[in-house]
Amino acid sequence: MSGLRQVMRDAAARLAEAGVPSPDADVVELISFVLRIEPSEVRRRMIVGAELTAAQEDRLGDLIEGRSHRIPLQHLTGRAYFRHLTLQVGPGVFVPRPETEMVAGLAIEAARAAGPAPVVVDLGTGSGAIALAVADEVPAARVYAVELSDLAVAWARRNVEALGSPVELRQGEAAAAFPELEGGVDVVVSNPPYIPAGQVPVDPEVRDHDPELALYGGSADGLTIPLAVAARAARLLRPGGVFVMEHADTQGEALVRVLRRESDSTPSRCHRWVDVVDHLDLTGRPRAVVARRAAGEGQAGC
Repeated sequence: MSGLRQVMRDAAARLAEAGVPSPDADVVELISFVLRIEPSEVRRRMIVGAELTAAQEDRLGDLIEGRSHRIPLQHLTGRAYFRHLTLQVGPGVFVPRPETEMVAGLAIEAARAAGPAPVVVDLGTGSGAIALAVADEVPAARVYAVELSDLAVAWARRNVEALGSPVELRQGEAAAAFPELEGGVDVVVSNPPYIPAGQVPVDPEVRDHDPELALYGGSADGLTIPLAVAARAARLLRPGGVFVMEHADTQGEALVRVLRRESDSTPSRCHRWVDVVDHLDLTGRPRAVVARRAAGEGQAGC
């Protein structure tokens, strides 16, 4: 048997040497996974001088080895924390990030302000994170989600079932999703692929393990897919409905400019927006655009 404190120190040093950004927190999470206890209990046991059995230490060693090769922490444990939820994730689905929790929060605020039974659509739901968070925190909402990838939609279905959520999940293209809801949705939210073509992520966890379908925005500026999502949102939303979309920290100015230009000059009035505002994440970086659907003519038939 080995002392927990020393095991943690050695494991954290190994991860730090491998370039893992948060070695201490990752070791605590992996130990909590091995011991099936809360992270706070891991730290308590470390203080009181608890020990690991040989079997526990071997299991932890295997996980530390995988993490040192930059396998995502969430792939090793099979779980990701998102707002108040614990989601199941793994190979084939985008691991939800902390910054997306803020995006979900904006959608939740908009849904709560929309009325007693808001209709919310999540375009490109991945693991289902945003849609499930909205359904969890706005219980009266009718929440719909769409995902294209076979693997990702399987993870989303698993999460919907595990959480007993009322989210209606479908597989298909975001650009054509939910035609029966056109003109009647209160909130559309999306975390679409937005990385510019050719800008390969530096972090191995993203570059080597997140699916490309969830990463790249389809053009040199990365905005082709986000703008297609915005066009779909315009058709789904009722007049006054709210659109919330995550973007790269370098895209806020350009995306806001495009949406405002559509508001000012689109002759067909099909994709018109008002109150276009960009929001910063907790690190102070531009992260999400929020816009309101103007009262255009012939909206549903555009």
